[in-house]
Amino acid sequence: MALSREQYDSIMRGYAQSRDRNRRLRQERRDSVYLHVPEIRRLDEQVPETAASRLRMRLSGSGDEASRKAQEAAQQQLLDLQSRRAALLKENGYSEDYLDLTYDCPICKDTGYVNGEKCICFRRKEIALLYDQSHLQVQLPEAGFDKLLERYYQGADLENFRRSREAAVSFIRTFDDPQELGLLLYGTTGAGKTFLSVCIAGELLKRGRSVLYFSAATLFDRLSGYSYDARGRDDFRVFTEDLYSCDLLIIDDLGTELTNQFVSSQLFACLSERILRKKGTVISTNLSLQEFQKRYSDRTFSRVTYHYRLCKMTGSDIRVLKRREAQTARRAAGT
Repeated sequence: MALSREQYDSIMRGYAQSRDRNRRLRQERRDSVYLHVPEIRRLDEQVPETAASRLRMRLSGSGDEASRKAQEAAQQQLLDLQSRRAALLKENGYSEDYLDLTYDCPICKDTGYVNGEKCICFRRKEIALLYDQSHLQVQLPEAGFDKLLERYYQGADLENFRRSREAAVSFIRTFDDPQELGLLLYGTTGAGKTFLSVCIAGELLKRGRSVLYFSAATLFDRLSGYSYDARGRDDFRVFTEDLYSCDLLIIDDLGTELTNQFVSSQLFACLSERILRKKGTVISTNLSLQEFQKRYSDRTFSRVTYHYRLCKMTGSDIRVLKRREAQTARRAAGT
């Protein structure tokens, strides 16, 4: 499923708006600095003239010693102007790069492309348009490692929680040079597996990584729809390429889908390809390891247990506990 022309144009208009906004912000900063430190304006006016003079020397110079020294003098003058400008900014409480043009994405400089290839920021925008990430977007504002509270766990459940949280932190920390290629979060219903997955997604999105999130049922329904529709073969190819190439893939609630041979084979293909490409994957499931192995085959289980860290999360259903807390708080407020 490729972007339509309208979707592509919408993304590119967004980049143009970002460039215009950042140019306006730089001009506003310049106007303010020039008003308070007029000498910086004078220095900035000298820089283009000095640079142009140096260029003319290079183009028209005879290459003799006098010409070379003149060019060196012009270059030194440029450096002196830049040094004086930086010193003045610092003396007046500004950072040295305060008047530089900034970008929403410094990688592509808000163009969407790097060396003719889509920038990672473009891929994030593309994913947001092409795939329903509503469940992830709804949860992101509420997620965060600071909101992973130990008070909902006790005893062995607490130890499991702490190990899983540390595994998630390590997964993020080593994402560019992974020790494990994924996490399998398994255990009882409501123990925080999905929430931990969203916390991971949030941290990687902050770093500019592309993240695809699917419930297992939605993922395999979409794969099935494309696969069995003769007109959707191109969409199937594009969709699976996105599955294989995004920086992080989250498959939530694995085991809730109607599992059959097609599902098992597609899960194996997806995980195997992502392992080959060294792409990170997080899977959450209420299945036990034995149930996982039985349902999805030995070969899939083998790849997961070899390349992913297994994180058991157990305990009471946190959603139920939170509802009880809210009810108790409301009753207390009403008395």
